[in-house]
Parts: sequence; C-alpha cells; structure tokens
Amino acid sequence: MPEATAERLFALLAKAKPVGAIVLIGTDPYLRDLCRNKIIETYVPDAMRGWALSRVDLEGSDWGELFQRAETLPMLASCQVIVAGGAESIGIRLKAGADDEDEADEEAGGEGDERQETLKALAKYLGSPAPFTVLLFEVPKLDRRQRLYKILAEHALLVELTLDATAARTLAVNMATELGTKIEPLAAAVLAEMVDSEPARMRLEIEKLAAYTLGRPSITEEDVRKVAVTDQKNTIWELADMLATGRRAEALTFLSNLLRGGDEPVAMIGALAWSYRKMIEARALPPTTNGFNAARVLKINPTSAEAAVRNAHRFSKADLLDGLLALSEADSQLKSRNPDTQAYMQFLVARLASAPGKKSAAY
Repeated sequence: MPEATAERLFALLAKAKPVGAIVLIGTDPYLRDLCRNKIIETYVPDAMRGWALSRVDLEGSDWGELFQRAETLPMLASCQVIVAGGAESIGIRLKAGADDEDEADEEAGGEGDERQETLKALAKYLGSPAPFTVLLFEVPKLDRRQRLYKILAEHALLVELTLDATAARTLAVNMATELGTKIEPLAAAVLAEMVDSEPARMRLEIEKLAAYTLGRPSITEEDVRKVAVTDQKNTIWELADMLATGRRAEALTFLSNLLRGGDEPVAMIGALAWSYRKMIEARALPPTTNGFNAARVLKINPTSAEAAVRNAHRFSKADLLDGLLALSEADSQLKSRNPDTQAYMQFLVARLASAPGKKSAAY
C-alpha cells in the first residue's frame, strides 16, 4: 500500500472498514497518541476494551504470540486491536552499501534463519489477515532496504507521523481551542514553522502561550515570537544569507558554532534544503516583494519569506538547483557512508558558499 498521512488515515477510519494492519512511523508522541486513540475508538467500543484491546512487545520476543492473538476471535466483540511495539527489532543492521539482508543473515547463522522464518510468517499472515483483527505496529522508523519494510509496504497501511504546513497550522488552531483560547492565523503559521510542524512541540508551546496570554482574547504573532522556542529554520536563514553573499569564512564559523551547540548535521541539511526550495519558489516573485505578500505565496512567516526573496535573487536558478542537489547527496552520504561529519559539513558549506555562477569544476 502507498504511504499515507495522518489526514488520510482519519479519512479511512471515518469509513470504519477494518484494515488488516496499520503501521505508525515516527517519534512524535502527540501525533502517535492521536492516531492510536482514533484507531482504537473506531474499532473497539469503550465497553469492549477489556476483551478486544491488547499490547504486545515484539523486541527480543517470539512473534508467535502476536499471530496467535491475531487469529483468536475476541470475546464479546466483533473486532479487536492489537498494538505491537518493537517490530523494527526484527530488521537487520545492514553494512554500508548493502542492497539486501542476505549477507547479514548468512553471518547471523541460526539467528538469521529464525529471523527469516518470522518474516515469512508475517508475510503469510498479512497476506490473509484475520477479518476481526487490526494489527497496529508502532515504529520510530523503517529502513526501506529491509524485508520488513517491503512486507509491510505490500500488505499494511503505512502512516508517516508528519504534517504539512497547512495541516500544522490547522492543528495549532485546534490545540488553542482545546485549551480555551484562540490563536490568530498568522501566529499559527509562525508557530508551526518555528517547531518544524512537530505536534508535540507545538502543544507544549501553545500551553505556554495560553498561560502567557491568559485573560486576552487570542494569541498573536508577537506573543509567539516572545514566548515560543525557535526552531533551527530560524537560524538557517542566517546561514543561507552568508552562503548567498559568498561569506565563506563567516559561514564556516557559524557552522562550527551550530555543531558545537549540538545541532544534528542531518537536520541541518534538511533545514537548508527546505530553505533552498523556498528560494526557488521565491525567484518567481519580484525582488521588491515585501515579507507579508511573499508569506502568502510561500506559506511561511513574513520574516522568513522576506529572507527567501532577498537571497533568492542573489543566486541564479541553476545555483539553487545545484545547491539542492549537493544537499541531497550530502543527506545520502551522511545516512549511509558515515563520513567524518564535521569535515564533510565544512566541505558542503564551502561548496554552497562559492560565488554564484563561479563554482569550481572540482565540486
């Protein structure tokens, strides 16, 4: 099955048709709890949960219990939900550059044989699941190269626990309402961007903002900027400005400070790639477009939108596309090759900070 969003999951649940297996992929606790609770509410009435709701921890344990429970008709209920954690533990840590798990299985010997049998049993069950059971797997992430992912992708509904910018703004408004207050649309957009559309962080910040604005009719953009903890994307525009103006030494110093501060290189690359995509969009706008007008087009807050327009016209479109390609390659390298992280990031920033249109052929 194709990967779905939380919104698509809710749309499917509204039809109340049982799904053999659902996989929640991600670490955001708010969104994971929200999806899990919605699945349980859909399939198991509150009065039936003592008989038709159970949890199995698969990490380091026998999957046989899971299959046995799944194939056992629940008492006094037409449908049961089994929440399974630790499913990712059946996967194999692949060597860099490996395309599949065969070599790792051979090295594992008997353990590899047992793993293969478990995966075969999982594929067999999911190929013809019990019509009265919904298996709910909760995993932080899945490696697409592993057989576990391939089996689940073929037979289960995979749900990525992420939100796009529009859904994140809507969620911020709903969270504020739940807490007995309101948040202005622009404030919701700014907050969603600041927390990188992560619901758990958003909930925490809105709780702080609700307390800060107690007695006032709504949360404003100014409130958000005063109270909320900023996300890396706000500092990434500073780095983008240095890259756009060719201030290589300053950019390298800024990078070193971010790394010493504990910023994750992969997250930094993701934020930079996001800024490059926004600059590509911003090149379609006149250089004199103000932040508020640009914000409506780019769907980001006015300050970031103004920076995107300003920097977009310092690069050619070819420079931006080349930078986006370099960031994609860097993301792949850091995730699969395990290079010297600091040296690799310095090389990347030096490449991006090369004067527009004058990048060395060596890069």
